[in-house]
Amino acid sequence: MNANLATVERLIAARPETVFSFFTDRAKWLSWMGRDGAFDFSPGGAYRTTVNGENIAEGRFVEIDPPKRLVFTWGWVGGAMPVPPGSTTVEITLEPVPDGTLLRLVHRGLPSPEACAAHEEGWTHYVDRLATVAAGGDPGPDVWM
Repeated sequence: MNANLATVERLIAARPETVFSFFTDRAKWLSWMGRDGAFDFSPGGAYRTTVNGENIAEGRFVEIDPPKRLVFTWGWVGGAMPVPPGSTTVEITLEPVPDGTLLRLVHRGLPSPEACAAHEEGWTHYVDRLATVAAGGDPGPDVWM
């Protein structure tokens, strides 16, 4: 693990267009991560979402290049994790492969090894949920809520 980086890779049994739609549609986003939120899915557009419990993430979309790349800033409103809103960057790339889509998530600018580990655990949890729902399954209730 890099000092300020968290990464997740996951094969998803769905086309890149399908996977991408779960990052640019409010209802679809909330089907795999979060219980509420407001999103402006345009470059420069803001989002604010209650991810779990009292944890609220905020940021802005930087780049939206369907169906292959999405970049947004990320941070937490309050809470114990010292990652202010918009202070880090999440880059998601989607590559078509014979069995679906290879998703690569790189979260840059995290302030400490502890923050990297926590975010890698969180992204792994939520990307697993995304893989299930994008492939047509039901991820069930989020046990982190």
